[in-house]
Amino acid sequence: MARMKLSIPDPTAQAHSDILSEAIRNEITQAGGSISFARFMELALYAPGLGYYSAGQRKIGKEGDFVTAPEISPLFSHCVARQCKQILSVLKKGDILEIGAGTGVFAKDILLELEALNSLPEYYFILEVSAELRARQEELLGSHCLHLLDRIIWLDSLPETAINGIIIANEVMDALPVHCFKIKNHAIQERCVIWDKDHFNWLLTAPTAPALLQRGTMLLQDYALADDYESEINLLLPTWIQSIASILNKGIILLFDYGYSRREYYHAERKKGTLICYHQHRRHEDPFKLIGFQDITAHVEFTTLVESAYAVGCILLGYSVQAHFLLNCGLLELAQTIESAGVAHMRQAQAIKKLLLPSQMGELIKVMALGKNYTHPLCGFPLPDRRRDL
Repeated sequence: MARMKLSIPDPTAQAHSDILSEAIRNEITQAGGSISFARFMELALYAPGLGYYSAGQRKIGKEGDFVTAPEISPLFSHCVARQCKQILSVLKKGDILEIGAGTGVFAKDILLELEALNSLPEYYFILEVSAELRARQEELLGSHCLHLLDRIIWLDSLPETAINGIIIANEVMDALPVHCFKIKNHAIQERCVIWDKDHFNWLLTAPTAPALLQRGTMLLQDYALADDYESEINLLLPTWIQSIASILNKGIILLFDYGYSRREYYHAERKKGTLICYHQHRRHEDPFKLIGFQDITAHVEFTTLVESAYAVGCILLGYSVQAHFLLNCGLLELAQTIESAGVAHMRQAQAIKKLLLPSQMGELIKVMALGKNYTHPLCGFPLPDRRRDL
């Protein structure tokens, strides 16, 4: 595939990108000439003050690089609020922890909807690593939810004391750094990153992490992957979900993200993996462009996610696609309560299509509910039950 022509908009941005690129090159040199793609992705996205999520440029919304479901329509948040109301009523009282709150639109809409439903959580925690996004969240919530600010608490890390309630992560896991691999001569090889003359490039090496060799060999055997097959393995995912589960005493972990079951993820026809980059709402496959100014993502492999969660006392209560979850939570009924006409009506109709259509977010985004010391049925997951797909 030919590389898409992309350009950083101004000299200041180019200078910023050059500084981050130099920092990555220095790490490559110190590491002996190459680093894992996971390390490259971590630096490109999260290097303090320089990475895509650590610097100040806008990322989400029309002025950013991508749009999430809460930005498309408040109906998404209102549906999630109904699921939260059910859970909080079972728990009698509880908190909500949102991991990676984006622009704050989801927090605003869900809090105001839960207030209207007389089901506010005791506290709404927001774990946010981006200073720019946190500032936008504080401004938005201060403008629209000033009377609720005493319930909203921002966190720099997971809380030390376990909570009862709901933990929500919407399109967070796809930004966790991944290792890339390629099958060569019927064996797994890692796709590492080097600095080659004047640009970053790929280098095939033996796996740099024992876990990568172990999991890659298992995939090679289980799915008979052919030579030149390329994909990713997220070695951080088990630790990530287990750390999340460890701070939940009783309640639900609710996860929304692009992804597949393990069998679907490593299907023979998906021979180039799922690694995708986003810049100004354009998607492409070159992670070595626009360093620090584009999002880099990979789909979530949900089978590993649920296996890892089971190991720390969670159970799978629901797994579905976004369209079915939203419909089960009453999206169409909620839409009818919103008076709209003309252009507003057309915009709402288009938003609903984006949320529900299989070719948009409807089936591409999966929804998973993990329970811990909680076994009650959930209104978002009655039918169809896709847990067997995992």
